[in-house]
Amino acid sequence: MAREQPTYLDRIVMDPEVLVGKPTVRGTRIPVELVLKRLSQDLDLKSLYESYPRLTEQDVKACLEFAEARVRRQRARSAAREEEPAPVSGV
Repeated sequence: MAREQPTYLDRIVMDPEVLVGKPTVRGTRIPVELVLKRLSQDLDLKSLYESYPRLTEQDVKACLEFAEARVRRQRARSAAREEEPAPVSGV
């Protein structure tokens, strides 16, 4: 079964030349972290768009999808570490 490519890949970029490689909305200097923080403080998208007029609904959705994918990968890594057998010592 082929894995579906995340849709955020065309909107979220990590360029070492822009904000030291932090994930940002393509074509802007708006970090994903800032969008998520603003949404956590106020879910009013109108306010967000007024503050950052270059943002689109697709950009905001891409930020949320990016964050969800990061959480999912971190959870998978944690689960994999828990399943690793303990090292055998004294042998």
